[in-house]
Amino acid sequence: MKAIIIDDEPLARSLVKEYLQAYKNIELVEECNDGFEGVKAIQQHNPDIIFLDIQMPKINGFEMLELIDNPPHVIFTTAFEEYAVKAFETYALDYLLKPFSKERFDKCIQKLLHQKSPIQTEALLETAAQTPVQNNRIVVKDGGKIKIIPVGQVQYLEAADDYVKIWISEGSFLKKKTMQYFEQLLQPHHFVRIHRSFIINTQLITRIDPYEKESHLVLLTSGAKLPVSKAGYLKLKEMLGI
Repeated sequence: MKAIIIDDEPLARSLVKEYLQAYKNIELVEECNDGFEGVKAIQQHNPDIIFLDIQMPKINGFEMLELIDNPPHVIFTTAFEEYAVKAFETYALDYLLKPFSKERFDKCIQKLLHQKSPIQTEALLETAAQTPVQNNRIVVKDGGKIKIIPVGQVQYLEAADDYVKIWISEGSFLKKKTMQYFEQLLQPHHFVRIHRSFIINTQLITRIDPYEKESHLVLLTSGAKLPVSKAGYLKLKEMLGI
């Protein structure tokens, strides 16, 4: 089995590396200091398992997983608060709460070696969206680059088959997520789902006009005109207090 360690703490990486030496059937192919390096290493080596920190500079562990098309098994090695880890432990192979002992590490590896079903990455990331670490920015692929979009820069989101199109002043970026995911992610901010295909930043509304039957059109500062369904209009009125 091929393994990669992704952690910004050298001491934490060296500890996992030391513990792994007891397992001749697991080959450590690379160590990475951050999520950017992690994405490249996973694409290059196609590992069976990654030891992944959550809280890292640049992009966190969850955001890195979102950029991988077919993630390998994931073991979190993290000092992330235990209450939050327990919220998504059902979907990860395992997690090691720092500082962890050799005995705890060995139990984790035994679980890995007897694992048959693949990790439920989508379910894991949907659950992770409910944690505070996730709800202030969106990480997307832009060609071969990784772009970090602060939530405040988002004008609106548009459903696009299996993707969501994220519109900002520079244009749009695709993210393989559901509209429901973004409803959860953006909940603490000024966003509302006005239509099954649109979520808007309410700070950018300039006008709401009546349209056909019981529907409306909303005009944003960018010039975008978007349809508002009957249910969306009720939510919009509630959020705006009108």
